[in-house]
Amino acid sequence: MIVSLATLGPLGKLKAPGTWGSAVGLAWWALVVQNLATPRSWIHEICFNGLVILAAIFICGAAAELLKKKDPSEVVLDEMVAMPLVFFLNPHLHLGTKLGFITVLLGFGLFRFFDIVKPLGIRWIEKAPGGIGIVMDDVVAALYANLCLQVIGIYFSL
Repeated sequence: MIVSLATLGPLGKLKAPGTWGSAVGLAWWALVVQNLATPRSWIHEICFNGLVILAAIFICGAAAELLKKKDPSEVVLDEMVAMPLVFFLNPHLHLGTKLGFITVLLGFGLFRFFDIVKPLGIRWIEKAPGGIGIVMDDVVAALYANLCLQVIGIYFSL
């Protein structure tokens, strides 16, 4: 059960599992998390994401132990739970528009870039033990992607 949750069922066994996990995270954000993001409830979004990330730390850590690997590539729950942070508190994200669609695609691409390349201390965070390292490197990658989207939005006055 733990491994199945951490791998999102069969997705962890597909080619490019992190991209599939990120795609599920994008759907998770669009269908669930984004609905928490009204101007008055951003604190609910922080709490919800925090609890989901905390649960993922335990699940991914337990799955890694069961699989006897430090950071198994088939574990993709970490990408899923981090993805909503790419779009957190982004006033430049105009959903339902062509620009909004492009922003979502750009956010997805930036997240994958930071998750794969692991610049700016992300690789160091990944070395943390157990589920903390497995999940928190993705959380930081998502926050870097968020920052990039915010800067791009300000620069282009979106």
